[in-house]
Amino acid sequence: MIDAKILICYNSPVSIFPIYNGKPLKIEGSTKTKLNDLSESSFAREIGIIKKSLEAQFTEVKTFAVDGDLERTIEKLLYYSPDVIFNFVESIEGIASYEYCMAGLFELLGFQFTGNTPACLGNCLNKLRTKNILRSFGIRTPNGITYRPIDKFTSENFNLNFPVIVKLLNEDASIGISEFSVVDDFTKLRKQLNFLFRTYRQDVIVEEYIDGRELNVAVLGGRVLPVSEIQFKGLPDHLPKIVTYDGKWIEDSIYYNNTKPQCPAHLNEKVRKKVEETALMAYEVMQCRDYARVDIRLDKKNNPYVIEVNPNPDISTDSGFARAAAASGLSHPELLAAISKFALARTEKNDQKIKAS
Repeated sequence: MIDAKILICYNSPVSIFPIYNGKPLKIEGSTKTKLNDLSESSFAREIGIIKKSLEAQFTEVKTFAVDGDLERTIEKLLYYSPDVIFNFVESIEGIASYEYCMAGLFELLGFQFTGNTPACLGNCLNKLRTKNILRSFGIRTPNGITYRPIDKFTSENFNLNFPVIVKLLNEDASIGISEFSVVDDFTKLRKQLNFLFRTYRQDVIVEEYIDGRELNVAVLGGRVLPVSEIQFKGLPDHLPKIVTYDGKWIEDSIYYNNTKPQCPAHLNEKVRKKVEETALMAYEVMQCRDYARVDIRLDKKNNPYVIEVNPNPDISTDSGFARAAAASGLSHPELLAAISKFALARTEKNDQKIKAS
């Protein structure tokens, strides 16, 4: 038992969009059905599991649901005065861009917290900024163009090769991604752009679609865990092989039932090494800390393209990260302990600096 106070901070899921899975309401399965949407129900269950697991390892563990009341949040943090904040805050009142702001608040108040820094969280949330940083270090990433709702879209200012995939620029958890996200002509692209602008009222990024195997690479403290592959076996041929919102969160949907991870992935040694090197380099150049997941697509020549860098990814018991940790020999409680200890080590280092000054 480690003598330390742990405060688990998280955000209660809040719905701010009329649709989350990137499909018009008239399409069957487009409503954000609370009974089947695991982004809400499974999260609440997992917080209890994580708390119980940490209670077996640390002397004091409490939980705190963060909302938009900043004064209350600061008051509670100072009252609890934890040795470490286990940071599960992914948004505030449903706004994803406030994720890095909350980490910044923890930092300003002098608390050590698990996971990534405000700068890393902010950079990785913006897909274009991530691409520019990766590309500046020679890391392959699909070509992309961003559009604002006020921009005029014409074929004259479009220089990407079809097919392309259309995503929200500053959202994660596959919000807004569906089978309609991959398009192969200007008419479909214009239709999807207009739908996303109208529904989510934010910027969009269009990327060249890498038609190949999809891999997830979990990195824990600079250590690459066994690579996982997303299997699309059983998915009807007319549907694009991508990870949609339905595939992640909507039980019994076509994508949920036919989007299955396999860990470790079956890769030859040369490809596996190249994928691991690419993921670790992406982790480092994005200045990730403690843990992150790098999503990669292989082209027809097995060249790895980084499509996302996810700091503070889902580490619930049934997450891909936990699966990769298990494949490396780490149980879920051991994974939580490892992440906690990274932050505790920073706390101890700071305490030593204070004593020495």
